Amino acid sequence: MKKKCWVVYMLRCSDNSLYTGISNDVNKRLLAHNCGKASRYTRCRRPVQIVYLQQNFSHSAALKREFQIKSFTKKQKESLIIQP
Repeated sequence: MKKKCWVVYMLRCSDNSLYTGISNDVNKRLLAHNCGKASRYTRCRRPVQIVYLQQNFSHSAALKREFQIKSFTKKQKESLIIQP
């Protein structure tokens, strides 16, 4: 049985804020964010666009990386977007 690969992503919201999340189908997740059916945070900050992707994680590794990125300052997140 093939393991699903997970992606850690960052979205830029319409108010220029950043949202970090994980998914095993990033295109479907982006559509959900932009339709207002994903996170409560992005629901009122649409449209959103993907500005950072990091792929090929197991689910647990993706959760750890998401937690790590969420602890970054906005300046650190912006640096990560510019130079992954």
